[in-house]
Amino acid sequence: MDATLAIDCGGGGIKASVLDSAGTLRAPAVRTPTPYPLPPDRLIGVIVDLAAQLPHADRVTVGMPGMIRHGVVVRTPHYVTRSGPRTRVLPELVEAWSGFDIQAHLADTLERPTLVLNDAEVHGAGVIAGAGLELVITLGTGLGSALFDGGRLAPHLELSHAPVRWGLTYDGYIGEHERLRLGDAHWSRRVRTVVEALEPVVLWDRLYIGGGNGRRITATTLARLGDDIVVVPNSAGIVGGVRAWSLQR
Repeated sequence: MDATLAIDCGGGGIKASVLDSAGTLRAPAVRTPTPYPLPPDRLIGVIVDLAAQLPHADRVTVGMPGMIRHGVVVRTPHYVTRSGPRTRVLPELVEAWSGFDIQAHLADTLERPTLVLNDAEVHGAGVIAGAGLELVITLGTGLGSALFDGGRLAPHLELSHAPVRWGLTYDGYIGEHERLRLGDAHWSRRVRTVVEALEPVVLWDRLYIGGGNGRRITATTLARLGDDIVVVPNSAGIVGGVRAWSLQR
């Protein structure tokens, strides 16, 4: 395989690019706001439109939010809402997405081998060293996570749905809505609280923090997080599209 079309599907935007086998961009990434409501066929249409703006690729990698097992959507959070994150969940979209084999549908539509994973898993593929126990968390609309052991991808856990306090889940506690409400300094302290809560549960050798809001963690908080924690660029969500194919699962 020579070129990979990598698609990073988020709650607020969907971006794509084509990379060579070394993970180098063959063209600048293209992006479009995530449209809502978003049933499966509409997301597939958006991906087809983005692909048409880019050079030809031999295979496709898609990262999307939620619980994805073997390319099948078990549950996805934002795409089942009427107007995006924090808006009303539509039962008909929950039904449409539940059990939807998006990997097979995209492979048929694009006529290329296709791999669909949770977006944090693709992100992690772009940054892990492949040694020891490595946890990746992504900070954006909500909290994404992926766990790797010796470079092998572990079964996905939706840590974002775990309760924290005040009836909030991790998504609600350190998601974009709270960052905007609190400001970066207060929000960063919440990120540190989450990291410190996860550490005794996972006991990682290395923690990577990425996503669009990873860069917004204040220097004061970063200095207190520890040497085993690394902030990585959000571009890993695209670059990981190549390395995701070599992950052991």
